[in-house]
Amino acid sequence: MNSCETAELLKEAKDNILFNTVRPDIVMEKGRGMYLWDTEGKKYLDFVGGWAVNCLGHSPEVISKALERQAAELVNASPSFYNRPMIEFAKLLTDNSCFDRVFFTSTGAEANEGAIKLARKYGAKNLNGAYEIITTINSFHGRTLATMAATGKKHWESLFAPKVPGFKHVPFNDMASMKAAVNSSTCAIMLEPIQGEGGVNAAEEGYIKELRKLCDERGILLIFDEVQTGIGRTGKLFAYEHFGIEPDIMTLAKGIGGGFPLSAMLTKEKYNIFEASDQGGTYCGQPLAMAVGLAVVSEVIKTNIPQKAEEQGRLIMEGLNNLAEKFNLKNIRGKGLLIAFDLSEEKGPEIVRECLEEGLLINSPKPSTIRLMPPLIVSEEEIVIMLQILGKVLEKVL
Repeated sequence: MNSCETAELLKEAKDNILFNTVRPDIVMEKGRGMYLWDTEGKKYLDFVGGWAVNCLGHSPEVISKALERQAAELVNASPSFYNRPMIEFAKLLTDNSCFDRVFFTSTGAEANEGAIKLARKYGAKNLNGAYEIITTINSFHGRTLATMAATGKKHWESLFAPKVPGFKHVPFNDMASMKAAVNSSTCAIMLEPIQGEGGVNAAEEGYIKELRKLCDERGILLIFDEVQTGIGRTGKLFAYEHFGIEPDIMTLAKGIGGGFPLSAMLTKEKYNIFEASDQGGTYCGQPLAMAVGLAVVSEVIKTNIPQKAEEQGRLIMEGLNNLAEKFNLKNIRGKGLLIAFDLSEEKGPEIVRECLEEGLLINSPKPSTIRLMPPLIVSEEEIVIMLQILGKVLEKVL
């Protein structure tokens, strides 16, 4: 495709697509493995991974085969019926986690909505109508009205008011604040074990263990939002495994479908308390999505992707530490392939733009923070290329 055709596509995009974010003037057309290509044939090394989604890289064979096979058999039967891949996928998830039951949805926000509803159902049945859920400052739980209310972003507080009531926000890794916030109206504590959109802030092991103890003492639920950390991203299949505890509810999305819209809420048998029609959705357990999820998670487990993520993440951290002194990089942090570092100046967006020009995709969740979340298949060679481009850009900008 030539420049004139790309320009026409961009004009149509700006004429017809509802504005909701600032996008660069490029149109992505093809993806394979760790790379994307735009309509003019420019190649980009992807260290954003579809926003931590493409765990097996772009257009992996396991997804294309699963889609082709399932599309020829059954695309949709309605949520009123079981289907074979739904049953097989649910068993795969329960066999490989501490949970007993799965509810399938399409997005992370939907999975978190399901967790919120289940926690409030539990509060209504067992805690004299308790409905409040405590979350943490700088958390991110989704973009529906309820999950935005749960999210601890300061600048969202007045957006789309009035918000869904019943959420409290306390500082992350602050046990005293959490204990002070729990009262007779509390039904659950909900948090990300590593805050992704908040800048890759990891929970401390002692903090998580104290949260588990607090929930047990007060009879309230502990919910882990593993939308970004689940399916091998942090070097374990699920991030809760780093802490030696088990949550009562866990939500998954992003990597669970490898790029196909899919999410899930998992819980223990004793919280299997929804009644008929309490919760549902047109695409809950849709066969095509189930086949993809089954293929993706099976591949992650079979090829031991979590261990590879841990090993490659270590290489990235070593490379960043080698750049740190020259460019005054601070607080290099993360687990597995969810990594971030801070800049001495608020030049994150400029660094992202310059890297894009050089054919590297990275993310700046905050003006002074850079985040790396590549597909979990990233190789040592691709890490070297990323570090070379990043170093070149840091030299130019800083």
